[in-house]
Amino acid sequence: MGEQQPRSELRILTQPAVYLVGTQTVHQAELDRFLADHGVTWQSDSSVGGEVLTETAGRLCYLSYAKPRPGGNAAYLGHILEVGHGSVLEHAVFNLIITGVSRSLTHELVRHRHMSYSQLSQRYVDESVAEYVEPDIIASDPALHAVWVAAIEAAHRAYVTLAEHLADKLAADPGAGTATERRKAARQAARSVLPNATETKIFVTANARALRHFLELRGSRHAEPEIRKLAVAILDTLAPVAPHLFGDYRKVPLPDGSVELHTDYRKV
Repeated sequence: MGEQQPRSELRILTQPAVYLVGTQTVHQAELDRFLADHGVTWQSDSSVGGEVLTETAGRLCYLSYAKPRPGGNAAYLGHILEVGHGSVLEHAVFNLIITGVSRSLTHELVRHRHMSYSQLSQRYVDESVAEYVEPDIIASDPALHAVWVAAIEAAHRAYVTLAEHLADKLAADPGAGTATERRKAARQAARSVLPNATETKIFVTANARALRHFLELRGSRHAEPEIRKLAVAILDTLAPVAPHLFGDYRKVPLPDGSVELHTDYRKV
């Protein structure tokens, strides 16, 4: 992740990181048993679980296993995208861990439905050694960068002071609960001064259709720059792994040096 070293222990981040930690596995024996029960044999030429299952689901609608069109999985899913049968894409599921993003970004991210989230808890995790995400438009201007760093450092110091003093106060209170409960109470109160720039980590599970919708909305030039940067990082992660589901997106340069995402098959 891109970073600069500020004047204190804080770490300033400028790039998200995306980890693809889970994809689907095809239970080939069960798929073969289903096909045999219906008097046909068929096998996809893709080795990507999500692509195979998407093709399997699509062919089920018409029982088109016996006489597949030429071109294999790539041609089949390309046709699905072309005609807009997006519901079939919901059978392909991916699990991602995203780090190096701000709380501002995740406030927007969790608005996307048909996606599941598990996010780092500031009630339980100590933010006294924290990372913060700086907008590029601020980072590129030394004077604005200095103002931003000063504000972040002030908020960070306030958090540390509040967390330490609250912990001491609660430790002296016999009715404040266990050590774990006291730590949680101190952190959940102290976090109220943390800015939206505070870095967070989030686990996301989503199907291919929901991910494509995210890429189209947040990969646009009209999206907030940080989440557009994340959309590009997600595409860079998924396209090599499932090219028949995400390989149609193109990166188009913008005047500011960044890129936006384009596809001929929008809102599938």
